[in-house]
Amino acid sequence: MEEQIQEYLYNPIVGKIVSFFIGLAVIWILIKAIQKNLLSKIADNNNRYKAKKFSSFTGYFLTIVLITVIFSDKLGNLTVALGVAGAGIAFALQEVIASFAGWLAIMFGGFYNTGDRVQLGGIKGDVMDIGVLRTTIMETGQWVDGDLYNGRIVLIANSYVFKEPVFNYSGDFPFLWDEIKIPIQYGSDYAKAKEIILKAGIEVAGDLTVRSKEKWKTLQNKYRLEDAQTEPMITLVTNDNWAEYTLRYVVGYKKRRSTKSELFTKILTEIETTNGAVKMASATFHLVEAPDFNINVRK
Repeated sequence: MEEQIQEYLYNPIVGKIVSFFIGLAVIWILIKAIQKNLLSKIADNNNRYKAKKFSSFTGYFLTIVLITVIFSDKLGNLTVALGVAGAGIAFALQEVIASFAGWLAIMFGGFYNTGDRVQLGGIKGDVMDIGVLRTTIMETGQWVDGDLYNGRIVLIANSYVFKEPVFNYSGDFPFLWDEIKIPIQYGSDYAKAKEIILKAGIEVAGDLTVRSKEKWKTLQNKYRLEDAQTEPMITLVTNDNWAEYTLRYVVGYKKRRSTKSELFTKILTEIETTNGAVKMASATFHLVEAPDFNINVRK
């Protein structure tokens, strides 16, 4: 019995397994200690997230190195078997492999980063985490109007970057062009109406003109793009019911809803001060009178 125990204890395979688990414990204890005591003190949220991700990947890499070093003399005998099994595994896990390839494309291809607002696989929201297989998104929209969070966390396979378009609202150009339409009643002071709407656009969104222009110039140096107007602008069309002014302006990708609210508030307030010179229009219906009929009754 004692001989069997000694033989078991001095077995090289047992020694390698014990060494592996001890080494594994040391690696991850160090990684967790670094994450808790050092990386958690990084003030910037984005840099802290990236540092923790890098430390986790370092732990996985060291684990693979540990396996290779300890079991290097045993891995050679498994090469043929692993090659045959690998073909079947690759076929069965092709979606997983595509997701891993998508992760590589995201990390090194600049599709998006954590914190970006994207639309991916039909889901729009802010990227919370980029995993090896899935991207985690805090969803916006759906039953909530505007670009506000609805509280639903969505996990999307990274393979979607190869299957569908990836819309990035906050990449190289973190601004959007947006519009509001103001219906003005016929007979109003049109010049005054234009002045009121344009003034509101400059006061609310004019501060983004310079910053968005600089970003656009950077895009022009990087890609083939024409120049674009980032200053607020107004166009006018007419229809059967009213004269319709359209205010076009640049806005931060997270502030479309609040900017619209502020613009409408300013415009409505200014229109009220014109004492009827400018009037907002609404749908109107003109009732046409019936013609007179002369009826002669003969007896």
